[in-house]
Amino acid sequence: MQSDTRTMRERMLAGDLYLADDPELGENALHAMDLTDAYNGTSARDPKERRRILEELFAEIGDGVEIRPPLRVDYGSNIRIGPRTFANYGLIALDVAPITIGADVQIGTSVQLLTPTHPVEPGPRRDKWEAAEPITIGDNVWLGSGALVLPGVTIGENTVVGAGAVVTRDLPANVVAAGNPARVVRTIAEP
Repeated sequence: MQSDTRTMRERMLAGDLYLADDPELGENALHAMDLTDAYNGTSARDPKERRRILEELFAEIGDGVEIRPPLRVDYGSNIRIGPRTFANYGLIALDVAPITIGADVQIGTSVQLLTPTHPVEPGPRRDKWEAAEPITIGDNVWLGSGALVLPGVTIGENTVVGAGAVVTRDLPANVVAAGNPARVVRTIAEP
């Protein structure tokens, strides 16, 4: 790990082990905290200001996206959200790796999208090394309240994830999944 000449940010974006207390990453995280604090303090009566902040915070945000505060992110710059997506109160999106959310996604209250991982071995973990794996959520997915989506997970289009589910593995399109760990409980028939 010591002979790698890449910056910690470059290592992080490649999905490799990196140190989060790097000054550049720290400044990026503080910028995101400033923006989310500002966003969380806006009035629902000021949609233009909310939109302006989200456009500065996220890498991409589609038309008609609504996110109800409070919102928390690590960086924001690794998040892409498709049009007409709705996130209810309390979304936590830890975007150490990319988080891609499709169009027309419904996100319940207190949902967590968690890309960070930590070494199982105690030495590197004690030394504060970490990594991350991307999360991808397909179009027209519904994440029930309190759902947790863990690192490296892809959820296929039209899938419904039950409230409180812990998604540890990829879910295919057109299914309902629930539980801890989340398991497919039925298929959704196309209309």
